[in-house]
Amino acid sequence: MQEFDTVIAGGLVVTAGDRTVCDIGIRGGKVAALGQGLTGRRVIDASGKYVLPGGVDSHVHIAQPSGEGIVMADDFESGTRSAALGGTTTIMPFCLQERDVPMRQTLQAYHDKAEGECYVDVSFHLIVSAPDNQLLGQDLPALVEDGYTSFKIFMTYDDLKLNDRQILDVMAVARETGALVMVHAENYDAIRFMTEQLEKAGRTAPRYHATSRPKVAEREATHRAISLAELVDVPVMIVHVSNRESMEQIRWAQQRGLPVLGETCTQYLVLTEDDLDGLGMEGAKYVCSPPPRDRESQEACWEGLRTGVFTVFSSDHCPYRYDDEQGKLNPKGRSSFRWVPNGIPGVGARLPILFSEGVSKGRMTLENFVAVTAANPARTYGLYPRKGTIAVGSDADIVLWDPERRVTLQHEHLRDGADYTPYAGMEITGWPVLTLVRGQTVVDQGELVGAKGLGTYLPRDRSPFASPAARQEP
Repeated sequence: MQEFDTVIAGGLVVTAGDRTVCDIGIRGGKVAALGQGLTGRRVIDASGKYVLPGGVDSHVHIAQPSGEGIVMADDFESGTRSAALGGTTTIMPFCLQERDVPMRQTLQAYHDKAEGECYVDVSFHLIVSAPDNQLLGQDLPALVEDGYTSFKIFMTYDDLKLNDRQILDVMAVARETGALVMVHAENYDAIRFMTEQLEKAGRTAPRYHATSRPKVAEREATHRAISLAELVDVPVMIVHVSNRESMEQIRWAQQRGLPVLGETCTQYLVLTEDDLDGLGMEGAKYVCSPPPRDRESQEACWEGLRTGVFTVFSSDHCPYRYDDEQGKLNPKGRSSFRWVPNGIPGVGARLPILFSEGVSKGRMTLENFVAVTAANPARTYGLYPRKGTIAVGSDADIVLWDPERRVTLQHEHLRDGADYTPYAGMEITGWPVLTLVRGQTVVDQGELVGAKGLGTYLPRDRSPFASPAARQEP
């Protein structure tokens, strides 16, 4: 009988489509066989464990420029370390094009930051902030051919927002090249108006961050993004959706046959705006955009996951240290919520929280869990079936889960570059106990055992969803 490098024996193997008790034979970093009685030079006993594809987190910010005097907490070493500890084996950070810096120059800087530093595999999205003729006519089409097949655009933030005409121009390039457009949908002018009114009234504590970014600002921008995409006839992904009103805009579009995809994130399932109302500056730990909402919004996001309105579940990991003058407690941040760095850490907590709140509490099946955390992100962004499943020929990115293990979540479990987790104290049922990246053990029983540099960069195919609905001329 043929011997394998590694055999994972006797576990319940689960993909997005099925589950079965079988052995997995791994050779050369790939899944080489699924069957019974396989033999290998190394045998991992998975009895009583769930054997799942490694997570794919398609919305992560690492080592990203964040404004004067502000430093993001994670580099690629710490960010990918936390990902591995949490059962994620592929992350997709954003390459932020700073104004007046060519996209290729920025992209090379990101590759330099990641080179030799990663414990898991990485692939880059592009953030478009300055869509000039050079970028639209030459750089983006060439970069799509090179495997950078997704762009993110912002409808808010001073240095990132695009107006409607610029959004249409980027969408037109995506239509011609087969790229997928991701949209941060919040109305910039509405947020600026609310912020100014609150500051005039002396309401500057972190809790007012949520007040300044109401649901209606997200709902309006979501509808406008969908409408612009319909005009150009291009698919679009609305990211980090936080509430029912925005979710229903996406469902409305999907019911009309428009190619609109949706994503939600950990914070919208378990946090609320009340968390921003801590003593002193404690609420700054929860400042992110869109902000966490209310209990009804949490239920709406669970509904979106159950019904398929949201096909992707991400962390939107955007880490800043709390007790740090280059982080949440920077001098300007102490003066107003406007200046508190926007984002929270979560790449390591994403899967344990969804497993505990979703699978362990009966809100979703194991197959659903695998779909929204691994298979669908990989498929959506052109990495499937290399990533996101356990099948012959796929990368042996595999995580063993102990469904009975109970953990009171603390920052020490996650080991990212931040100095806190917004999810501290959550009681988790179900925990990843072994993480393999292309057949190599990276994490074993909560201990990092793999070598830094194992993770590699992944060029991507075009998304199978990035096809116009009707091929008419815009």
